[in-house]
Amino acid sequence: MKFLRNLFASIFGTLIALGIILVLFLLIAAAFGETKQITVANNSVLEIKLETLVKDYAPKSDNPLDEILGINDKKIGLNSIINAIENAKIDSRIKGISITSLGVNAGIAQTQAIRNKLLEFKETGKFIKAYADIYDQKSYYFSSVADSIFMNPVGAIDFKGLSSEILFYKDLEEKSGVKMEVIRHGKYKSAVEPFLYNEMSADNRNQITEFLTSIWNEMIVEISKSRNISTENLNAIADNLFARNATLAIKNKIVDGALYQDEYNNKLKQALGLTLDDDLNKISILDYISTGKGRVQSSASDKIAVIYAQGEIIYGKGNEDLIGQDLIIKALKKARNNSSVKAIVLRVNSPGGSALAAELIWRELELTKKELPIVVSMGNVAASGGYYLACNADRIFAEPTTITGSIGVFGVIPNFSKLANNIGVNAQQVSTNKGANYSVFEPMTDEFRAVTIEGVEAVYTTFLERVSTGRNMTIEAVDKIAQGRVWSGVDALNNGLVDELGNLEDAILFAAELVEITDFKVRNYPSYKKELEDRFKSLPFVKTTEKVLIEELGEENYKIYQTIKEFSKLNGIQARLPFEININ
Repeated sequence: MKFLRNLFASIFGTLIALGIILVLFLLIAAAFGETKQITVANNSVLEIKLETLVKDYAPKSDNPLDEILGINDKKIGLNSIINAIENAKIDSRIKGISITSLGVNAGIAQTQAIRNKLLEFKETGKFIKAYADIYDQKSYYFSSVADSIFMNPVGAIDFKGLSSEILFYKDLEEKSGVKMEVIRHGKYKSAVEPFLYNEMSADNRNQITEFLTSIWNEMIVEISKSRNISTENLNAIADNLFARNATLAIKNKIVDGALYQDEYNNKLKQALGLTLDDDLNKISILDYISTGKGRVQSSASDKIAVIYAQGEIIYGKGNEDLIGQDLIIKALKKARNNSSVKAIVLRVNSPGGSALAAELIWRELELTKKELPIVVSMGNVAASGGYYLACNADRIFAEPTTITGSIGVFGVIPNFSKLANNIGVNAQQVSTNKGANYSVFEPMTDEFRAVTIEGVEAVYTTFLERVSTGRNMTIEAVDKIAQGRVWSGVDALNNGLVDELGNLEDAILFAAELVEITDFKVRNYPSYKKELEDRFKSLPFVKTTEKVLIEELGEENYKIYQTIKEFSKLNGIQARLPFEININ
């Protein structure tokens, strides 16, 4: 009894100590993270920096701990940015916008959507000015919407056209003895090419060239309109790097002048009608959103549900960064059981993933369509499994710069037989039946390969059928544009994979037209719950395994490690876009 009494006393004492430490930690965090009351002053400039990660949907946590620790500040929702600019159009306190973003931490399609909203803002007669020490291509494309663009006198503009780099691991497999066994359907299904070859296939090079060219053309057409420079001249500037410094950039009309930050601030004061001695009132987009301007107020009873499917598709629950069938199915059920919801817009921003999870979500979408119309809005990417989710909608919208298609599937299985042989490991198996078993320590047998090929072909056939039914095309017509081929939004419109070019707002308005309502408000789904472990990892002073590996290996080596790791974790047949298509 004495032992148990001492044991319980120790446990109780430990819990009390942990509780005291937690309370002290929260008090210290609260003291350092005391929030200030944010107000919008009269005669203000809205400052837009997009260096914070932009996600299609980034709801702030209701947990006060997240607010105290600054976890909410690591992301910003595209929907909140769009709503803030919409509110700024009619906010008499906001006289203009200043774009001062060194980089744009958003995808091309997201950037295009924000840029288009800024074009609407300009129609109000309010000004937009832009300034940066250095512009990369995306930040220059974004900033080119401004009435006038300025740069630092010793700054630079990286305007050279788009490119993409893919790493190949065939030699690494040979040297290490670790091989990825690949089974795929689709000659363009290049997600697995790095494990099959030492160089890019002609088919893959062709498709990447085509969609890069399509996206680049879209960008320079919009820059051309804003800057009054022909697309031919813009391509010549990119070819010859004629914007690499301030002198060349001014000469070629890429920017309007070279200024230091204080001189730029004086330009803003002049635009506001202030003297140079007056104070300049600026409010950041994040602060403006925090005042409630990230939402569009409405008293309407009717609702359009927007369900966000963002991230890789996995089999399981899912979260803010991963699409799991549990989370999306729950959101669909909630929306259709809400009597005030009249239509659903499914916002897809995903390179794909688990084919099984995609099929389960597809089934729930089919059930939902019997009760409510579904319109799809595509984000940066809605490819492979992402397109699987989109294909049966009543109407599909894509941005011109969206990457979509990639209708194809693959299976990838790690094999260590050569490594095991090299280091003297011998694996022996015992089985009760003759079924095709697989061991990572033995070469893949013909029987197991045949069974796996059969599974891949069955999933590909199902994928074709889903697209054929959803898009009202023959199987043969779908197969012709499938085979894992990746398309831009513009090309997808031409070949029938999407119905219309437009953004999320366009999709929402179309959904409202379908059900004949004009007064409505938007209800966002799903609701995310952050687990305690995830909150702990988000703390600024916590070093995750990822952070440690980046410090030890460097960014480039970490990318190689991460790619191999992700492939080794794949379960089941995959419908996904290539991992390593990075547009620069």
